Amino acid sequence: MAQAQEMAKAFNPTLTSFAPQEFEKLWPTMPKDMMEMMFGRGLSKDGLDAKTRLLLTLAGLTMQGAQAEAQVRLTVRHAQEAGATKEEIAETIAMMSMFAGLPAMTRAMEMARDVMDESEDG
Repeated sequence: MAQAQEMAKAFNPTLTSFAPQEFEKLWPTMPKDMMEMMFGRGLSKDGLDAKTRLLLTLAGLTMQGAQAEAQVRLTVRHAQEAGATKEEIAETIAMMSMFAGLPAMTRAMEMARDVMDESEDG
């Protein structure tokens, strides 16, 4: 870990204080209509809707494990905005335990729960 931190510092000194949790604040959650236009039926009128696309994205990000923390959190927020329920989000992540393993599934579930708790509080 120390070696990686030194390498990051040599590459770019600002990386030593980089926090993935702060990175996600750069992208606010898009409204559902905008997501549908950009990622949903705008691409193919008979294709997948934005909610389904986002759940598939969440499945893929779960497989990447903890290295995709900001992306998982952002995708959970977008999926909720697109109409995904907590149960659908949890089931999508749980399904990945067979492919990504229990540690990756557990970590993604923790991240999703944090985001969903934040949305209830805010």
